[in-house]
Amino acid sequence: MSASKTPLDTEHIAAWLHLDYTRDLPLVAVRALLGQLGTAQAVLAATHKQLADITTETAATAIKTAAAPNALRAELVAKALAWLQDPHYHGTRHILTWDHAAYPKHLLTIADPPLSLFVQGNPAALAQPSVGIVGARNATAQGVANARMFAQSLADKGVTVVSGMALGIDAAAHEGALLCGLPLATVAVIGTGIDRVYPAAHRDLAHRIAAQGAVVSEFPIGTPPLPQNFPRRNRLISGLSRGVLVVEAALRSGSLITARVAGEQGREVLAIPGSIHAPLAKGCHQLIKQGAKLVESAQDVIEELGMNLGAVQPENQALALEVDQKVSAHSNDAVLAALSDAPSSLDQIATVTGLPIADIMARLTELELFGEVALLAGGRYQRLG
Repeated sequence: MSASKTPLDTEHIAAWLHLDYTRDLPLVAVRALLGQLGTAQAVLAATHKQLADITTETAATAIKTAAAPNALRAELVAKALAWLQDPHYHGTRHILTWDHAAYPKHLLTIADPPLSLFVQGNPAALAQPSVGIVGARNATAQGVANARMFAQSLADKGVTVVSGMALGIDAAAHEGALLCGLPLATVAVIGTGIDRVYPAAHRDLAHRIAAQGAVVSEFPIGTPPLPQNFPRRNRLISGLSRGVLVVEAALRSGSLITARVAGEQGREVLAIPGSIHAPLAKGCHQLIKQGAKLVESAQDVIEELGMNLGAVQPENQALALEVDQKVSAHSNDAVLAALSDAPSSLDQIATVTGLPIADIMARLTELELFGEVALLAGGRYQRLG
């Protein structure tokens, strides 16, 4: 993967957005093309034959469509760049692409990471040890209190709380995290364009989250709160997190969908139990029956996820933006040598190599782009060939 670009390299960002806004373009093709051609600009500039030789005729046709003039796509890209460069928000607006140093590396381990992320606030929040907290919109008073208490306790210990800024449990989780007073306390992943707040009553909450963490969206500027957007939003909540805590949920709810996706992504699922007579406890009880960890305190969450928080120092959290793109030759060999045709987790690779997880993930991404390793279900890796 090429070296990351400055956030104000608008031609580079525009090329990524053109790829992102192209229909019928599978991510596997994007990975292969970037691995061979290096940059989004080079992908768009390649000939149809070059593209087809690397991927497929279908993908090549989609890419050439993306490179051709298109008024709607051009308008979406122009709006994105205008949002990014608004002088009133200098330094607080970001568009992160796969090769940006601040793009969260653990998000690259899910099956379908967004090609671009809009971030209002501090993107360093996306690199912190984090827990997703989700639950019912029509939460009970006890559920709201539990969400706020768990979130504040986790944030006090240096854990970033990730949620969806919806009514009920989501809002309570954000509010609880903000009470800790620390930077990078919470991240809101939204199902609209980054320029919109939904529900509108959470406008003040959105501003406070951006000031003490980040608001994140993968959707183009101006995207309204369409129903189909929220399942996609939910996969990012779990994708950005070490694990997902379900506070309250009915048997049929979006929270259970988020929990299922979390499991598919290799994230841990945790749940708070409730009364056997409470409708909003039944979803949590079902998850516990299926293997979710029953938790009663924030410390239970931290212990279950195996979080090592000793290195998290609030005064040094800006260092989370720094991602070493130049892994040594020794490190590269160590990561590849640690892999075989038997699937390995990140923890297993770290145990064998003794390398930091961030270095391992950066190298695995490169190896995957070049077709040397495959990312499997559950966030495990397998050596190819």
